[in-house]
Amino acid sequence: MKAFRSRPSIMINRREEDKKAELEIQNLRLSFGGVIAVKDVDLQVHTGELMAIIGPNGAGKTSLLNCITGFYRAQHGKIKFNGQDITHLHTHELVGVGIGRTFQNIELFPGMTVLANMTLARHIHCDYSFIKSFLFSKSVREEEIRHRQILEEIIDFLEMQSIRKQAVGSLPYGMQKRVELGRALALEPRLLVLDEPFAGMNMEEKEDMVRFLLELNQQWGVTMILVEHDMSIVMSISQRIMVLNFGEKLCEGNAEEISANPDVIKAYLGEAEAL
Repeated sequence: MKAFRSRPSIMINRREEDKKAELEIQNLRLSFGGVIAVKDVDLQVHTGELMAIIGPNGAGKTSLLNCITGFYRAQHGKIKFNGQDITHLHTHELVGVGIGRTFQNIELFPGMTVLANMTLARHIHCDYSFIKSFLFSKSVREEEIRHRQILEEIIDFLEMQSIRKQAVGSLPYGMQKRVELGRALALEPRLLVLDEPFAGMNMEEKEDMVRFLLELNQQWGVTMILVEHDMSIVMSISQRIMVLNFGEKLCEGNAEEISANPDVIKAYLGEAEAL
């Protein structure tokens, strides 16, 4: 851990209104043929929250995230973000309203460098036209410098300076997860959706990721939805937890309430044992 790290200007300089991330899911249903993946789920996530969604394998957690981020289209129900109906928006449109995501299975370009992978996320914030880009005018040069500065600040914040020019495919799995987080942050999300960000990590890598997420949430006010199987992490960092089972919402509450809920214990273990 570095004694001094950059604090990304996109976080420090963010106005309170730009942090607003009110997500409301109403009676959402998703099915594949005769199989119901998400069944009439209601959920609210408020600005500044770190909300976890847990459940056994096949409970519908990733399917729900895919509906929120536009990869799946729910057959019934609504998803609203800051009052706007986003149920049928495409993925790139959801990025535009402020929703960023990491994936259960890493979605990076292995032959490209860390910096190049993260640079791709800044294109949505480029304001110049193709002609201006082709001529590489002064305004374009100034904007490119600004984008590069933002990326370097994120790289430094996530302690990746030493690997910034390395090909992503040559990095350990846990470090690739960190790169994917960096790329999501480069989108400047209001809501950060994290699908199993700790999967495949060793203990040291998990501790680093916890540190980054808590700093982003507690100091910079980034709203997060977390799907994760490591219950020790979920219980220690989540402010609120929703439990899914067979696509249905089983219960919702804080860590203490969830860990003592007999329905949750039954869903995970099949008998009344403590989590």
